[in-house]
Amino acid sequence: MTVKVPKVAPEGYPFIIIFALVTIVLFVVSSTLGWLGLILTFWCASFFRDPERTTPVHDDLVISPADGLILKIHEVNPPEEIGISDKMIKISIFMNVFNVHINRIPCNGTLENINYIPGKFFNASLDKASTDNERQIFTMNTNTGHKIAFVQIAGLIARRIVKPFVGENAEVTSGEKISLIRFGSRVDLYLPLGTNILVGEGQTTLAGETIIADLKSTAKSELSYQVFDRATPDINQR
Repeated sequence: MTVKVPKVAPEGYPFIIIFALVTIVLFVVSSTLGWLGLILTFWCASFFRDPERTTPVHDDLVISPADGLILKIHEVNPPEEIGISDKMIKISIFMNVFNVHINRIPCNGTLENINYIPGKFFNASLDKASTDNERQIFTMNTNTGHKIAFVQIAGLIARRIVKPFVGENAEVTSGEKISLIRFGSRVDLYLPLGTNILVGEGQTTLAGETIIADLKSTAKSELSYQVFDRATPDINQR
């Protein structure tokens, strides 16, 4: 049986090499420390893995931009950089140190703005991380005429958000790789009110595969995501 090993993102090579060199030194000092270093080296390589993903194709669908756990779905006033004064639906996805950290475009469309904002490094699962932590805000217009946004947020361990792989005004496709955050973090997704949300809090997601929402409008008074709960199965997971 052939075992397919996921490729590693180029951004991870310097870190893997450093871990490997430290491991060699640790083996000289102590075999126990050396084995510990070897385990950490394999973990580092795993962190930067870049698996293939099969993305559902439809302009109305919003696909998860990140692997991780959905912490919260609620209505909020979006960051001013997005340029929308009305409330939006915010979906927060927390990535732990074992998740794939390559982030992907959630919908077909055009990247309107990319804003990098320096900040602090609170635990990414905290609410204040959305406003206080280092973050990178992507605003885009979808092919169906909707304005959405997603925000990369550095966490307690993560200290670097990688420069985007594409620039402003670029035409992008759902599931396309856009950037990554090193060593634990979070992505907030902002969608228009009335969007039909198809996931629930406590659900896990796969970037580029899990269907988050359908942009076909529903009545703004209907909070469609409230019908989902933590027991909702994720039919998109493999």
